[in-house]
Amino acid sequence: MRWQPAEFDRRLARRLQRELNLSRPAAEILARLGLNSSAEARLFLDPKLASLQDPFAIANLEAAVQRLRRAMRDGEEILVFGDYDVDGVTSTVILVDVLSRYGIYPRFVVPKRLEEGYGLSEAALKRAIAEGGRPDLLIAVDCGTSSRAEVALLRSAGIDVIILDHHTSKEGLPEDCLVVNPHVHDPDDAPWKHLCSVGLVFKFVHGLLKALRDDGDDLAHEIRLRDYLDLVTLGTIADLVPLTGENRVFVRHGLKLLRQTQRVGLAALFEVGGIRLGSEITPFDISFRIGPRINASGRLGDASEPIKLLLGADLQECRQSAMDLDASNRDRQTIERAIAEEAEKLVDDSFADDPGIILFHPEWHAGVVGIVASRLTNRFHRPALVLGAEGPFAKGSGRSVPGINLVEVLKPCAALLENWGGHPMAVGLTVAPANIDKLRGAFCASILKNTAGELPEPTLDIAAELDPKELNEQLLRDLDHLAPFGQGNEEPVFSVRNAVIDRLQPIGDGSHTRFHLVNSGNGDISGVAWNRVSDLLPQPGTPCRLALRFGWNIWQGRRTPRVTFLDWDKSAS
Repeated sequence: MRWQPAEFDRRLARRLQRELNLSRPAAEILARLGLNSSAEARLFLDPKLASLQDPFAIANLEAAVQRLRRAMRDGEEILVFGDYDVDGVTSTVILVDVLSRYGIYPRFVVPKRLEEGYGLSEAALKRAIAEGGRPDLLIAVDCGTSSRAEVALLRSAGIDVIILDHHTSKEGLPEDCLVVNPHVHDPDDAPWKHLCSVGLVFKFVHGLLKALRDDGDDLAHEIRLRDYLDLVTLGTIADLVPLTGENRVFVRHGLKLLRQTQRVGLAALFEVGGIRLGSEITPFDISFRIGPRINASGRLGDASEPIKLLLGADLQECRQSAMDLDASNRDRQTIERAIAEEAEKLVDDSFADDPGIILFHPEWHAGVVGIVASRLTNRFHRPALVLGAEGPFAKGSGRSVPGINLVEVLKPCAALLENWGGHPMAVGLTVAPANIDKLRGAFCASILKNTAGELPEPTLDIAAELDPKELNEQLLRDLDHLAPFGQGNEEPVFSVRNAVIDRLQPIGDGSHTRFHLVNSGNGDISGVAWNRVSDLLPQPGTPCRLALRFGWNIWQGRRTPRVTFLDWDKSAS
């Protein structure tokens, strides 16, 4: 793996260090992020809710609010159409909850992924109308931007449509409806540009309450908008959108709110996820404990279950629902592991030299192949499309690596696909099995063309070069202010010179190693090397150069400093 030192303005870093009383590494990280003044840096380190922009600055949002207000005033039937992942689930919950406060109980529907496909599908719409009748207004959240035919079908039935979405469209926008999507109408430098759908729904609800307050509505003054930031944070972190701009504001405050959540359903999810209410909640907890349990139901069955859970008020019912989601997640893990083992062997045996990976098996579960694709990209550092059978088609998901835009790569392959869409790093697609071999050839050719034949090699971005004694509590305090880490604000990796480790000890099933980093002047620091046995680590007592992450290890409410081993170089520097 190639280590890539950070590029930054050294004069700016020194000024930030002096003016903000920061450690040198923290100041260098801020300079690398492109924060050009102390004022910008202060706002980044302490993001304020007051810095959120007027929701009506988002294109079409005011018109969408006015259309919803008309529906509320006239007693129209409202249907909220969500998507099955954490972003879609939390978006639906916020909208339904706020409207319910007004005595308006909109129906909600989520597509049954394995039967009805992705997003605003015709099959899911027909089921919704058959079960509950024709609505006057449909609000699609986390889907709809590419649904030209489906929106036309709704409009032909006299149903008005509002779309609150953050996906891009490859075929033009739906017509005769209100599309609120920062990627469609808003400027690139807008602080809300990278909101996922739950962030957009929060802005939409903000606009609704703002308009109602301006008209003297008492209830609108009583509703505390910030109380929904726990749900916004769940969807924002799980959807892997950049934690910059307004997303950073949401997540910084939402993580604090999650510690003392008043939502019975969330408290029940914390229980089954092994999280104590009142303890510190981290992005890791959301990504690996809460998010997968919410997602599991949609991957394997009916994503309306986590929506009902998050809207629930009865503790015993919520506990049972959370346990059901936990069981679904365990089933998902079992299925995923079996498919991943088969998939990795297939790549090793047959596709080791391909610039991109396309795998299909008629018995693979289409609901978990996206996770398998992620595992393949991590192991082989190449884009991967993994497909299972769904009716007469192969359906699945793709994941990419930094430097390769999946949307651009798949555009020349579109004629071979029945349906597709997504982000530069993740897509969903449907293809006829007879076209898979042709798709594999076109996909690999497109990757080579997009990369000029030079596939990106794995790199480790080094935030700063340290001496061991700089791994101290001041740096930890500064890192707390730089957090939350995620897309667009990656957790920093430090290169540590003249590092010495000792006291190596296997942990878990023996595939991980605990150690101590000798830290002259500050006391030794405990460390962990995940998926590394001691034979793959530096020789104890021998100075070397290490790539590490540095943070708090949180266990049973206690915080202790810990380094996480990533890579090493035998030469001492």
